[in-house]
Amino acid sequence: MAVKVLMPKGSDTMTEGKVLKWLKKEGDPVSTAEAVVEIETDKVDMEVEAMGSGILRKILVDAGRVVPVGELLAVIAKESEDISSLIKVESPQSAAAGEQPAAAIPVPARVPAAAAPQHSAPAAVAVAPEAPAPPPAAPEPANGGRVLASPLARRIAQEMGLDVSRIAGSGPAGRVVRQDVERAAALAAGSKQAPAAARRVAPTQEGPEFYDEPLSSMRKVIASRLVQSKAPVPHFYLTIEVDMRRAKELRESTSALDPELKISYNDIIVKACAAALGQHPQVNASFQGEVIRYYTRVHLGIAVSVEGGGLVTPVIRNCEEKSLVDISREAKDLIARGRTRKLTPEEYTGATFSVSNLGMMGVEEFSAVINPPEGAILAVGAVVEKPVVAQGRIEAGLRCRMTLSLDHRVVDGATGARFLQTLKQILENPVYLAF
Repeated sequence: MAVKVLMPKGSDTMTEGKVLKWLKKEGDPVSTAEAVVEIETDKVDMEVEAMGSGILRKILVDAGRVVPVGELLAVIAKESEDISSLIKVESPQSAAAGEQPAAAIPVPARVPAAAAPQHSAPAAVAVAPEAPAPPPAAPEPANGGRVLASPLARRIAQEMGLDVSRIAGSGPAGRVVRQDVERAAALAAGSKQAPAAARRVAPTQEGPEFYDEPLSSMRKVIASRLVQSKAPVPHFYLTIEVDMRRAKELRESTSALDPELKISYNDIIVKACAAALGQHPQVNASFQGEVIRYYTRVHLGIAVSVEGGGLVTPVIRNCEEKSLVDISREAKDLIARGRTRKLTPEEYTGATFSVSNLGMMGVEEFSAVINPPEGAILAVGAVVEKPVVAQGRIEAGLRCRMTLSLDHRVVDGATGARFLQTLKQILENPVYLAF
């Protein structure tokens, strides 16, 4: 019996997916549970496994194409089996109406994303120079000559014939990521393909004036979700300043006990939020149209920037029941896999409250946008040394500014203020976290 390979629904927010790479080609034998195609969802890259064995008879969607959830990607069948009725164009509405992709299951990708560039080369708009301009060179590496680049970026660069050491990186600490390689390839292609008539005119600058890059699946969802949040959700904001001296002492004392256990300020803040939400469950809530839903568990999301651009929010479930050490270890694991898009849908959905921390980037204060259907999100700034007044004297202080974004349909100002008071009290007296 023929087996359909369909575009799976990787999360509640996913409406379409992108085919990154076919792991099998037409005519290859396929076994049950064997990965046949790698796709890009709005949050992660994942492999789609076959739910039956046979021959990969027909691939219907080429690598690089974006198709709706439920779209037929390929057909697996016996060599002599008639599949003509299956490869006719199917209506994607059948999947939207409730037909789930039973013929394939998504799993986190075990291999890097597709080696082929995921975005088509942009057309050069400005007049190209007489000689093709090379991609921008990266600065000389400062770490003993080793170039910081993700494994995926190195792989794509090698297959495109590009020197990764000559590509400027946009990732953390100048790390070269996939988009940097694709951008360098697009710039090189744009220069080579310029028409002869255009090359006779000298431009004022080398290279194209601009280029267009198609939205990734993740960026499309971010754009859609932010419009859904910022426009309909009536945000309001409350800001406090917290004395972090005792939180610093807690970090240092845990490191002294176990050098391998590095508790971060964010770990302490996450644990403190869980404790404060236990005392103020009205903030651990969401607007549901005709009702307000109050959650009895704290599933706390941590906003994480993704390699190459984008955002994912891994979730620490039942955070109120976990120790600071457990939260620290789980957060490090989720954040590391979130940055490389290796989370499962269950690990980045279902948060009831979120924390977004830009303090490590030197941002001292900001306001975060609520991630619906959550009713609140805490924006955490940098922990900074600054002069403060204590008992009429100026002394050195260690302070952090935090801004709580609230859905006014769910939480009133006084309720949000009381939550922040409790959060401040816990962080300034972290002994509470031991109970």
